[in-house]
Amino acid sequence: MPIFLRIFLTVLLASPSAGVLAGPTPPPVRAEIEALLGRITASNCQFERNRSWHSGAEARTHLLRKLDYIEKRSETITRTEQFIEFAASKSSFTGRHYRVKCGSGEPVESRAWLTHELETLRAAK
Repeated sequence: MPIFLRIFLTVLLASPSAGVLAGPTPPPVRAEIEALLGRITASNCQFERNRSWHSGAEARTHLLRKLDYIEKRSETITRTEQFIEFAASKSSFTGRHYRVKCGSGEPVESRAWLTHELETLRAAK
């Protein structure tokens, strides 16, 4: 994909019209994101970004940095699904999808893994 198209799509997906509004992440959403990232850390799964594998703790740190960056741009994630889409699914630089690998299982896209974990968290409430 040409670089100008990637930049355009990144800006388009992060624009207010895509459902991201100005202001900090609401506390209930932030708490749900923190719980979701806690599941990454506790899972002992590996997290792949840009062809390099990282621990769950490293993934958590990276994804929190991405969330902070989004918030510093005066934008808010209003739903945890937006966090998964805008911060936790793929690299902002390369466009490569993040993946999660647990044990000897096949790697899966982080979007699918995180969405499943989010559903599990919500079902436990």
